Amino acid sequence: MARSRAKNKQAGAARGGREAVVEAVDGGLAELIPDRDRPRAWTLLVDGAPQSHVDLDDPGHLEFEYQRRIGHVIDLAVDKGRPVHAVHLGGGAFTLARYIAATRPRSTQQVVERDEALVQLVRREVPLDPGGRIRVRAGDAREGLAKLPDGWADLLIADVFSGARTPAHLTSTEFLTEVRRVVKPGGCYVANLADGPPLAHLRGQIATAAAVFPELALVADPAVLRGKRFGNAVLVASDRVLPVAELTRRAAGDPHPARVEHGKALSDFTGGAGAVSDSHAVASPAPPPSVFR
Repeated sequence: MARSRAKNKQAGAARGGREAVVEAVDGGLAELIPDRDRPRAWTLLVDGAPQSHVDLDDPGHLEFEYQRRIGHVIDLAVDKGRPVHAVHLGGGAFTLARYIAATRPRSTQQVVERDEALVQLVRREVPLDPGGRIRVRAGDAREGLAKLPDGWADLLIADVFSGARTPAHLTSTEFLTEVRRVVKPGGCYVANLADGPPLAHLRGQIATAAAVFPELALVADPAVLRGKRFGNAVLVASDRVLPVAELTRRAAGDPHPARVEHGKALSDFTGGAGAVSDSHAVASPAPPPSVFR
């Protein structure tokens, strides 16, 4: 789920003869909307909620704010340009997998996406590079994670939304323990989280990650962190010291600057929230309708 200006991009979208593609998928009504500014770029929406933006001519371009922030983590996770093993829980239009394939050639990637009909739509309309070494498996994210070997992933990226909410079983310490099993020593877990005031879900997710990983950072719009509006926050977790200074510099230099919280400031932000277990996990809150207007 992304708060974006995707709706504004739709005006004049049929320019150049391209028309929107609208199709029912398992998760609702999917729309691929042509980007009026980029000749081979598309925005994917499901039931009106922006999910992905992909540019077939420039897979290194990240349109959505939260994806640019994840892109910074990808860039800094290991030495520049080195191939990685990456897992993506949630596929959308495979934007971040395409980004890794473009910026880190010869990487090996596994995408787990529950919506098989959506996978087929994306493969048909905005196909993956057949040489990109991206394998897509249809299925539940947690079940797919359980099938991966110990210590396989340099990067594990969770961007899973059913409609516009993260399913409850992907918010618990049991889930994060399985994530840590798959992430190799020195690797990174990155999660796209969405919340609004009073930020109870976000605080709980930070506490849950802190119960499993020793090093955390959070990247988000200052207005989201202050509880002024609903939006995305990118959580980064690892067993090693994170490149906080460089991540902070890059996030601040974005067209829509973000703030990075780390260490004591992040602990204070969590405000005593407790870790979430499977027994009392709930889905992330639904965004207000105004988010997508």
